[in-house]
This record gives sequence, structure tokens and C-alpha cells, in this order.
Amino acid sequence: MPEGPELHLASVFVNETCRGLVFGGCVEKSSVSRNPEVPFESSAYHISASARGKELRLTLSPLPGAQPPQKPLALVFRFGMSGSFQLASAEALPRHAHLRFYTAPPAPRLALCFVDIRRFGRWEPRGEWQPGRGPCVLLEYEQFRENVLHNLSDKAFDQPICEALLDQRFFNGIGNYLRAEILYRLKIPPFEKARTVLEALQQRRLSPELTLSQKIKAKLQNPDLLELCHSVPKEVVQLGGKGYGLEHGEEDFAAFRAWLRCYGMPGMRSLRDRHGRTIWFQPWGPPIPAQCPTGGKFRKKKSQETHLGAENGIKDASPPRKSISRTLRVQKHFPKSTAQQSEGTNLQQYPETPTTPEIRKRRGRQEAAGHRRSQKNKADT
Repeated sequence: MPEGPELHLASVFVNETCRGLVFGGCVEKSSVSRNPEVPFESSAYHISASARGKELRLTLSPLPGAQPPQKPLALVFRFGMSGSFQLASAEALPRHAHLRFYTAPPAPRLALCFVDIRRFGRWEPRGEWQPGRGPCVLLEYEQFRENVLHNLSDKAFDQPICEALLDQRFFNGIGNYLRAEILYRLKIPPFEKARTVLEALQQRRLSPELTLSQKIKAKLQNPDLLELCHSVPKEVVQLGGKGYGLEHGEEDFAAFRAWLRCYGMPGMRSLRDRHGRTIWFQPWGPPIPAQCPTGGKFRKKKSQETHLGAENGIKDASPPRKSISRTLRVQKHFPKSTAQQSEGTNLQQYPETPTTPEIRKRRGRQEAAGHRRSQKNKADT
């Protein structure tokens, strides 16, 4: 899933590839996308991008004299599970290109495409960052650190540290693979209480006698969790690649695969947190039962290629037949309008307790079976 570094790399890609290009005409949306139409049309405009945490803002700026006259329009994108931007020929659009911006003639016609295989990505024409998201861990480090340490009384920090790291109100840009790599480097148990881990950082003070260079050296040698939330994403950005641009192959992903130390790596443990997200961690020992989510179970280990493939658009293996049949039995007694949910939202799972018609059927079967057993016993007697 694209996280803060991927959104930043996407903004860099858009700015580099669209520099000098003039776009024109309407913005085209695919017929299968459920996102809103983009009310913008101009004979000549430029495209630029900026990123903040897990959001990217695309700005469409009309050139002087462009028709019809209108103000610049900003679109805010969230990439979901598989979103990215690609520049392609207008005659050979990539599959799943759900939003397209075409260059103006007479040059060979190109299209900047928002490509999203799973269609969980979203865009909003209002052009404002989503309210409630905290400062970006990558570009606004000082504000990010202050926002976390000044709000440790928030109930979000009652959760395990692995779950708190995904709260975008405080860790805007951190996602599943980043939290695993950060906790692994500090050897922090993933289900340790978040407040317990972070309160220690409030008392951390470097000696005033140290020079500036000595303070920087001390931080680099012994970074704390919040510092790693800033430096680890920077490492990913420096790798580049990650599937953006026309070249979308194994070579583009190899550097990132070699950089990983924990996430999806052989020998690491994995466990689902209370929200169903898989956390990978070093098996220094079994997690303390009180720190693990209720009913949590260790997942079977997967090869690195299989897991990374699943994160990049390959669907997970189908669940066991028993769970499928149970879900079908339960959904049979719900109306279709309730069972069908829109894509991109969290699907509410139906309870596994049997419905009233099922209970009556089971009672009837049990009473019939008991009646047959009593008749058999009388005959034997």
C-alpha cells in the first residue's frame, strides 16, 4: 500500500514529467470509477503536485489567455491500496487509468493517468488536505514531534504502539511496512502500550554542554521512535523508483526489496492487530498475552515474494471453505441492499451467531432426532 514516501515520490514524478508540458481539454474519468467528475476544462494549463503525509495535491493552472477563463483547480488524492501516476501515450492508455489529463495539440498526445487497480483510491476536487490529519512525518518533522508529545493524554495512545503508529491524526504518512521497520530497529515489542513507549521521550534531553555537531551525532547514533518516523521514510525516498513512471518492473522494486529488514522477511513473525492489519516483528520471544489482541493468532509464514506480491495488487488467497459457508448462511437472511457495500469503505462483517430461522431449524432437527432415539430405545426395551 502506498505510504508517505510513495506519495512523495509520486509528486516528484508528476513535477518532473509534466514540467514543460501543456495540457488541454477536459479531464476524463473512467466509466467504472465511483469518484466525482472533475469540473475543469481549459485550452491550455499546467500541472504541478505536492505531497503531505498520505495525500497528494494536483494543481491545474490555466495559462494566460486560455479559454474559457477560470481559476486554478486543486485535486487531493489518496492512493488507497494501489494508486499511482503514469505518463503514457494517449493511444495506449494503461489499464485501470481512472482519471486522465491529456496534453494539448500539436505535439504527440500524451496522458497523465491516475492508475488504480483495486479502485480504493479517492480524489476530491475541493483541493484541501483532509481535516484532522497531523503534520507530515517526512516534511514537517518538528510540528509532527510536537503534535505527538503534546497530546499523549489522548485515548489513541492507550492502544498498542503498533496500532497507534497507523493513526493519521498523529503519524501522517506512516503505514504498515514503515511501522514494522521502525519498531524492528528499536526492538520495541509491537503490542507495548503506546503511551508507555512515548512518555519516555518527554524526559529525553541532551546535555547542554554538547556542541551542535555532537548533538547531531548522538541523535544519529541513538535515534528515538519519533526520529525514526522521520528518517526511515527519508531512506525510502532516497531509494527512488517504487513503480512510478513508464518503467514498472522488477528492477524498479528490487532496491526497496533489498532495503527491507523486517516487513514480510523470512524468519519474522506476523500477527493481526485488532483492526485486522498484519504487523511483522522480530521473534525475540512470544508477545505477552495481555498485550496481544483478543483472539489474536500467529499467521502462517509466507515467502517474501508472495507477501510483497499481495501488497502490490495480487489478491490474497481465498479463505477456508468453512468460513465461506458460514458467511453465506448468515448473509442469506439479510437483504441485498445491506450486503452490498460500496468499494473503498470498511465492510461491516455480519455476526457469526445464527439467525432466528436457523435456530428454529436446528431446534426442530434436534427434537426430531431426540424423538427417533426415544422410539428406538422403546423398541429395544
